[in-house]
Amino acid sequence: MMKVLSFGEILLRLAAPGYTKLFQKDSLDSTFCGGEANVAVSLSIFGLDSAFLTKLPDNDIGTAAVNSMRYFGVDTSKIVYGKGRMGLYYLEKGASQRPSKVIYDREYSAIAMADKSDFNWNSIFEGVEWFHWTGINPALSDGLADICLEACIEAKRRGITVSCDLNYRKNLWSSEKAQKVMTKLMLYVDVCVANEEDADKVLGIQPENSDVESGKLNKTGYESVAREICDRFGCKYVAITLRESYSASVNGWSAMLYDSGKKQSYFSRKYDIQIVDRVGGGDSFTAGIIYGLITGKENKDAIEFATAASCLKHTMEGDYNRTTVEDIENLIKSGGNGRIQR
Repeated sequence: MMKVLSFGEILLRLAAPGYTKLFQKDSLDSTFCGGEANVAVSLSIFGLDSAFLTKLPDNDIGTAAVNSMRYFGVDTSKIVYGKGRMGLYYLEKGASQRPSKVIYDREYSAIAMADKSDFNWNSIFEGVEWFHWTGINPALSDGLADICLEACIEAKRRGITVSCDLNYRKNLWSSEKAQKVMTKLMLYVDVCVANEEDADKVLGIQPENSDVESGKLNKTGYESVAREICDRFGCKYVAITLRESYSASVNGWSAMLYDSGKKQSYFSRKYDIQIVDRVGGGDSFTAGIIYGLITGKENKDAIEFATAASCLKHTMEGDYNRTTVEDIENLIKSGGNGRIQR
């Protein structure tokens, strides 16, 4: 079975209970999460050989974070430990016209303070056939950006497939710096995952005649974005999520997969989702794409699988997507009628 290694930061999430405002109540709900960690957990639940790489503080909080992934069968043996702290983020879930709000507290985290000497790529990449990272990594520190570049070079030298979710975060870095750093890293990426904001802010590529805030999407515009990414950076596949935000509670959710070899785009069906928790939705989509490509699904089936996986994630609390392959296949077959299963 192909081994997938995801590389990034695992965080402690502190969320206001239910749909309350932050500190409206005297408690916060705690869970572990992180873009790359979420992918690793999903892939393990799907039955793939999934490993996770990060740097953590050597204390009880770091141990609890690792155990949260080990629970799902993720291989955590490659994780390194050292100085720094656990990164945090605070979440206030939106409802109706009130948007969700994320506040990061990630400076001086162990992974942000990591050094190249922390990672022995010869041993880390042993047995690995797929390497996944996101644009959040290089946004955390200049040092981590250099480590990402080294990792990508070493992965490509070994013939390892590299995937990247652009994951632009305006609270971590500017669009100008993102473009300066990420355009160098993208040259090593085989499979790129993005949304309309990522493509614009990270790569300077905009879809034509689309306005997600008004619910208007132009499929031709997104096809042109995918083609340009492949032409500029040599990617084999580009997967783009298409979110139509009717409100914080209801979104239209669909996606597109572009195959540069066939020069063809594949669009999924659209789901109108009543959102329980949207954070981690993109990560569950990425995991679905990786799973679909690794298991040899046809392109149309791969994008349907990834979209359905992410649709289900939106319906559950926490960043980790606890959805199984059977759950996803049932949604694809049923179309989402929500009938009870006995």
